[in-house]
Formats: sequence, structure tokens, C-alpha cells
Amino acid sequence: MSTSGHAEENSGEASGRQLQRNLTNRHIQLIAIGGAIGTGLFMGSGKTIATAGPSILLVYLIIGSALFLFMRAMGEILLSDRQYGTFADIIRHFLGPSMGFVMGWTYWLCWVVTGIADVVAITGYVHFWWPDLPSWIPVVATALLLFALNAMTVKAFGETEFWFAMIKIVAIIALIVVGVIMVAIGMQDSNGTTAAVSNLWSHGGLFPTGFTGFLGGFQIAIFAFVGIELVGTTVAETADPDTTLPKAINSIPVRVVLFYICSLAVIMMVTPWDQIDKTQSPFVTMFSLTGLGMAASLVNLVVLTSAASSANSGIYSTSRMLFSLSLQGDAAPFFSRLSKRHVPQNALFLSCVFLLSAAILLVFGDSILSVFTVVTAMSATLFMVVWVLVVIAYLFYVRKYPDKHQDSAFKLPGGVFSAWLFIIFIALMVVVLALESESLKGLLMSAAWMVIITVVGVVRRHRALDRRGRAPISA
Repeated sequence: MSTSGHAEENSGEASGRQLQRNLTNRHIQLIAIGGAIGTGLFMGSGKTIATAGPSILLVYLIIGSALFLFMRAMGEILLSDRQYGTFADIIRHFLGPSMGFVMGWTYWLCWVVTGIADVVAITGYVHFWWPDLPSWIPVVATALLLFALNAMTVKAFGETEFWFAMIKIVAIIALIVVGVIMVAIGMQDSNGTTAAVSNLWSHGGLFPTGFTGFLGGFQIAIFAFVGIELVGTTVAETADPDTTLPKAINSIPVRVVLFYICSLAVIMMVTPWDQIDKTQSPFVTMFSLTGLGMAASLVNLVVLTSAASSANSGIYSTSRMLFSLSLQGDAAPFFSRLSKRHVPQNALFLSCVFLLSAAILLVFGDSILSVFTVVTAMSATLFMVVWVLVVIAYLFYVRKYPDKHQDSAFKLPGGVFSAWLFIIFIALMVVVLALESESLKGLLMSAAWMVIITVVGVVRRHRALDRRGRAPISA
């Protein structure tokens, strides 16, 4: 983004073009946690459990470990030079303006698509209470709410995300505690199934659906982690990134174990994997087993706010990325204008308008779950492209600035070897996404987007070079 540099150049403008550094340590820590607990966990975990069985725990552990390496690579570069306002600047600096253009617009689309998936999920949660409510009503209401929340100051956004993330954390910890109590007392459900640790392996073993089912678990599970890189877009608005960024990134392994491994393990101890309804959130289902009348509705409200939190983060991110693209000349100047509250309101409005397409998808889709699966597959694929580009930039960074790499206080463990390991992992994930018809649709849509935006980026670059080449002659 190089936001600070551009802002200083334009500091004399009435509204200014400088984003405010009002996000504190507690904001960044909770934004990082919110980014690691996505809609894929709350809504998609039912399908991943049905697909992979208890081996889904290993799936989340593998994905979490791989993305920790990605985050460390990104963190090392971001902290090596304060000129990098976001990871978009990293791509532009090491891979060139054309790839900066491709990455910026791809990341914008990533969060637009993810926001659409979140709005689809919100619609499903609203139907828990009002099944006959027209789907367009929660879609429009969500878009309006997100615009209002993000049109306030960045500090207001930080506070909103702080409390959204707190709700997620409390809900997951409550689920773990309640689940452990159910197992301890040997509670039985209406089918006569007793909650027990042995439910993890007594219904076909740890890999009951075989290796194919294990691979299938990666398809929605990887979507649960989209947004994990969100702290990389907050650097330009963070008061002390040298302290807060390492703390946020280093806590990822703990978050993965607590929020993913422990919560899903408890769910499968209480309800065997083969009895979990893949069309429902297992979090809501488990709390309904407590017999407390309001429990299921309360948890449904929690997972609804979780989806709203993810969409809120996405709208924040898309507006900042579009603002950055505008400053770089890769989007219309209209999008670099800031409101009196120093918020890129025009960029924000465009992103919210795109969320309304969720209503169209819900009308023509087979079901909420099928629409969610296709959209999340496209989102996950686009995010993987962004993650890989950042890691490729890391390889260039190590080669170009060996001294900075050597002196870094926040090195990627394993260095270049870990970077290549991550790239191989993402290549394998693309193969896995191609195995199922629904995720293949999302993969093909992502591939079409990458071809189109890359061609546009290269053509724009050549035209810019041609204009520069002709300028001296015309002068």
C-alpha cells in the first residue's frame, strides 16, 4: 500500500489521504483471533466431519501448521521495512507492478467472495428462527449494517471486531467446557448414544471414510482459515506493529489447537461423527442436547455474529485494498478519497454493493449448503493464490536482502526450506479441490479470474511503458 508515504505527499489535502494508526495491541490480537475463526468452522465443520470423520482433527492441524509458516514469512518481510503498509506492497516491491495489480484485485475479490459466503451463512442462521423469511431480506440488512459499521472510524471497526471476536472465544470455550461435562457424566442423547472419548475411534476408527475422505476434509477446512492473513492489512493502521504483529502471529498454533482441534474433538465425543447432520452447524446441535430451551437459539445467535464478524473484516479489508490500488493508479482515483473520519467510504460502498449478489445465488442455487460450498471453494482458491504470492516474494526477499534476513528478529523458522514446503502444500490443496465437483466449480471460476486479471495487468503495464517511451519524443 505504501500508505504512509502517499499520505505524507498529500497531507495538505482537505480530507487527507492518510489512514489513522488507531488500532492498538488488543485490537490486533482479537482481529487475528477473529481471522483464525471463520465461518468455515461454525457452518462448514458439519460437512467436514461428515466427510473425513475424526481425521478432520489432523486436517486442521496440518492446515494450521502450514499457514503458521506463511504468516511467519509475511511477518518477517513486513517488519523488515516500515515502507510496507500491507502485504500488497510486498508483492509490488518484489514481483513487480503487474503482479501487484493482480494481487491487489485478487485479494479484493477474495474478500468480496468470502463476504458473499458469509452472507449466505447468515441467511441460513436467520432461517433457523424464521424459515419462511425471503432470503433477500437478511442479505440486504447485512450489507446495510456492514456499511454503517465500517463507515465509522477505524478505531470503531477495531472495537467492533474486538467484541465480535470475544463472543467467538467465549462461545467456543463454553462449548468445550459443556462438552467435557457431558463426557464426564456420560450423558445420553435421544438416540441412546452416550457421550464418551471413545466415540472418536469406536465408529470406524480415526479414518472411517478412508484416505479419500481424509483429503475431502481439506476442501471446506481450508476455507475456515481464510482471513488469517488479515493482520497483514492492518499494519498501516497499527500503532506499534513491531510488537503487536509478532504476538499475533506467534499465538496462531495455540489458537488452532484450542479453537479447532479441541472444539471439534469435543463435538465428536458427544455426538459420534456419523450421527452429525452435515447441513446443520454442529455447534448449535451440541448445545441443543443440553435440554436448555434457549441454548440452541443462543448459539445460533453466536454463530450468526461470527459470520457477521468475518464479513465485517472482509469489508474492512476490501475497502483498504481498493484504496491502496487507487493510490497506486490501479483503480479509479475516486476510491482513494477518504471521508472526514479517514475511512475510504467510496471503496467501502462498492464492496458492500457486491454483497447483494448473495441474494441472486440463493435464488438460483440448489440449497444454502451447495451455494456455500461452491462460493467457499472459489474463495479458498483465491486466498491460496495470495498466500503463495507472498511466500514467493519471501524467496525474492531472502535473495535480494540477505543481510536483512540474517539480522531479522522475527525469522521464518526453516527459512527457504519452509517457504518451499508451503508452496508444495498449496499445490497439493489445488489438486484436492479438483477432486469434488462442487469445489471444482469454484476452482475453475478462480482460474478464469486469474487468467483475465493477469492479462489485464500485463496489458496495462505494457501500455504504461509505451506511453513513457513515447513521452520524450512528443516533448
